[in-house]
Amino acid sequence: MASSPPLSQGFGYGIVLGLGFAFALGMILTTWLLKKYNNEVQTSEMFSTAGRTVKSGLVASAVVSSWTWAATLLQSSSVAYRYGVSGPFWYASGATVQIILFATLAIELKRRAPNAHTFLEVIRARYGTGAHVTYIVFGVMTNILVTAMLFTGGAAVVNSLTGMNTVAACFLLPVGVVLYTIFGGIKATFLTDYVHTVMLLIIILIFAFTAYSTNEHLGSPGAVYDLLVAAAQRHPVEGNQDGSYLTMRSQEGAIFFVINIIGNFGTVFLDNGYYNKAIAASPVHALPGYIMGGLSWFAIPWLTATTMGLSCLALESFPSFPTFPNRMDPADVTAGLVLPNAAVAMLGSGGAAATLLLVFMAVTSASSAEFIAVSSIFTYDVYQTYINPQAKGKTLINMAHACVVAWAVLLACFATALHYIGISMGYLYLMMGVIISSAVLPATLTLLWSGQNKAAVIVSPTLGLVCSMIAWLVTAKAQFGELTVDSTGSNMPMLVGNVVALLSPVVFVPILTYTFGVQRYDWKSMLAIRLGDDKELADAAHVDLEAIPGHRASITHDMVNSPDFVAEQQNLKRSVKVAGGLTVFLAVALLVIWPMPMYGSSYVFSRQFFTGWVVVGIIWLFFSTFCVGLYPLWEGRRSIARVFKAAARDMSGKGKSRYPVHEAQEDFGETSSQEVAEISEKPKQ
Repeated sequence: MASSPPLSQGFGYGIVLGLGFAFALGMILTTWLLKKYNNEVQTSEMFSTAGRTVKSGLVASAVVSSWTWAATLLQSSSVAYRYGVSGPFWYASGATVQIILFATLAIELKRRAPNAHTFLEVIRARYGTGAHVTYIVFGVMTNILVTAMLFTGGAAVVNSLTGMNTVAACFLLPVGVVLYTIFGGIKATFLTDYVHTVMLLIIILIFAFTAYSTNEHLGSPGAVYDLLVAAAQRHPVEGNQDGSYLTMRSQEGAIFFVINIIGNFGTVFLDNGYYNKAIAASPVHALPGYIMGGLSWFAIPWLTATTMGLSCLALESFPSFPTFPNRMDPADVTAGLVLPNAAVAMLGSGGAAATLLLVFMAVTSASSAEFIAVSSIFTYDVYQTYINPQAKGKTLINMAHACVVAWAVLLACFATALHYIGISMGYLYLMMGVIISSAVLPATLTLLWSGQNKAAVIVSPTLGLVCSMIAWLVTAKAQFGELTVDSTGSNMPMLVGNVVALLSPVVFVPILTYTFGVQRYDWKSMLAIRLGDDKELADAAHVDLEAIPGHRASITHDMVNSPDFVAEQQNLKRSVKVAGGLTVFLAVALLVIWPMPMYGSSYVFSRQFFTGWVVVGIIWLFFSTFCVGLYPLWEGRRSIARVFKAAARDMSGKGKSRYPVHEAQEDFGETSSQEVAEISEKPKQ
């Protein structure tokens, strides 16, 4: 970046602290309104699962928000700068497939373990303490890597745009998140995720229309195309067809694609945050929520990077570019500064402010999901399981609050340490699969295959981690002759380490399972996972515990055979079949049918094809805006109207209507239109 940041330090502190506190105050107000006018009770179950009744629109927006890390915007733009148009597509397709595939696992989790709070409880219910502890380690490592990426990437951008101290940014970015997460629990995460997502989409559309219609140097896809052709003549891309930035035939881009898809399997299938959202979703809304969320998310990195990464290439020959007349330093590219440089070149200080807001939204929304994920693990899998099995609801909530605060402080310290030793967001992004992906297959088979035994589920991820670390470091040593941040962070060692991590359990799991005996698991122990004891909290609020969403009696033999439970299970079985078909079709479409013909034919985009490419990206982002911006409002319209009407009556002195808790949860529950009509006809008190 330029020696003088485009924004002042005061602006940086104002966004990080001021906007953070604004969101916290907004969530506190929302929580108070829902408690006062929707009769909601903040039990331990509501804090960690939102009553297991969240609808598909909010699930989709939460999935988009949680998966839109700082890396989604910054790393995708960096690979566009390095490899051209292939980078954004490989990033988007290589990280969308996991969300879509996870939909199947989300349905199975709802079906097999309806009372679970974390996926680790499911592992313990099936395999016992040894496997439970193993996957606590892998789960927490996943959360460490994701949170560290959020803090390091966000702090680097804040520092580059405002001059704000990087260490201060690491510690201050999570302050507002901690506050609203403590007050609202996972419901706060869902609601603020929605707001964050809408603001992200608006800013991305502003960038896209600026680059492709109004900017004085760019102004149209054709102008961007011409500048990219000129850039390839000045510095052709090694490994790309004809050195062009306008081709899917990119050797290094393809290597990144493999690293990307493998690493992201770990950060979806082992991140308790995604299981939290699956658990919080209503059984009938989990599938559409994850499918809509995955498809909506695709456009965000694709269009963002196609706009900002390519605009950075196109504009770096103009005096308005921050590093003119030089190209960007490779270390700055790795740190994620392509997007802010492009924004400043296009829009000056306004672009810097928009980027700061964009990255702030991405960092805070995703870190909120990580805080809830980690607090759930420590509350239910550590504290309630091994320290205080008789803990009541209030104690569980207090433990969750303490975990949120402690995690924010610890990870801010860790991100600061990474900053001082020179480990950037880009390095962590490439390395994450090496560390965690060996646990993906055995964790997934826990819900999908009754035959996997305890030896396979414990030993295979551990052996996989050892093998992946050896493969990664040996490759780096053999290729470069030394082990440094640069050598270990290069593409080939990362590729080898990631591939070994994900695929080694394909060998280990069947060998261990058939050597030590196939398990014949009947799935019953997962049904016995118990809910938190929130009776005291319900009594204090003068509410019947059974009327609170998500609370029901322990699952017994009679309940398993009840018509409601059987109908729910049948519906979930149908959803599994639909999810399986959809995931296979979409995975093949995004990974093979669409990109591979262009890669195999070495096609270099024409001006008309590039224009169509950009137009499709913009149209897709409008589709995303409908799915995660407008549809959640439509789903919750009655509850929103009810709260506002009740608040207006209260302020006018006319009193308000009070509804039973189970009827007042329409925004997060499944109240039928008939029930809503009955509610609206109740006499005012």
